[in-house]
Amino acid sequence: MSLIASFQKKSKMETAIKQITKARQDESGNTDQLYKHIYQTFADVISDEPMRAQALYNWGAALLYQAKVKDGDQAVTLYQEAIQKFEFCLLLQAEYLAAAIDCGVAYMDMARVKNAAPDDAIYEQAKKQFERGNAIQAGTASYNLACIYSLRGDNEACLKALQSSKAKASLPDVADITSDPDMANVKDQDWFLAFIEELTKIPEPVVIIVPELTPEELEAKQAQEDRLKGDNRKFY
Repeated sequence: MSLIASFQKKSKMETAIKQITKARQDESGNTDQLYKHIYQTFADVISDEPMRAQALYNWGAALLYQAKVKDGDQAVTLYQEAIQKFEFCLLLQAEYLAAAIDCGVAYMDMARVKNAAPDDAIYEQAKKQFERGNAIQAGTASYNLACIYSLRGDNEACLKALQSSKAKASLPDVADITSDPDMANVKDQDWFLAFIEELTKIPEPVVIIVPELTPEELEAKQAQEDRLKGDNRKFY
């Protein structure tokens, strides 16, 4: 591919990524048409190898955002399409952190829509993706795993995952943890209350040198922030 064509592809993808935010905020009733246009743009971009994984990830993210505002079978279909995009992305780029985490989120959200039991295979697929995220970067998906363990009543594994998330500075805010419906099974238990109490202690001031994040880590961080600032549904 020529250099000019490469720049054109990149420009298209950057525009499509910005349009995801516009679609999420749209109140005109044309949201589905906006998403359709976004998907077509990503489809055009992935015809070129260098940016295929990034386009697939963002395509999947757009499908995930759209699914969160749908119900029933329509939501399930969109979650399945998002999962396909994330898994294809991971085939092309196995260390794509944001794709692994968001794939797990899509599985969990789909399990909720389908009222699946905590030991259902859908939750197990979510768990595998979160474990994959942790394998790529330790601790980044530990809180997500803690949520699954809480749903399953596995107190020991839940605490261990929470501690891992804390150690890697990937925990949500205390208010988000304590109000998380996934933590309903454990929120009144002594070990959980002790963990939360420890989080609320004022630490001694320290100087921390934060390493520069890679583009993949920045995407994962932004995805986490977007989910926590989203609608009233549970995001990760």
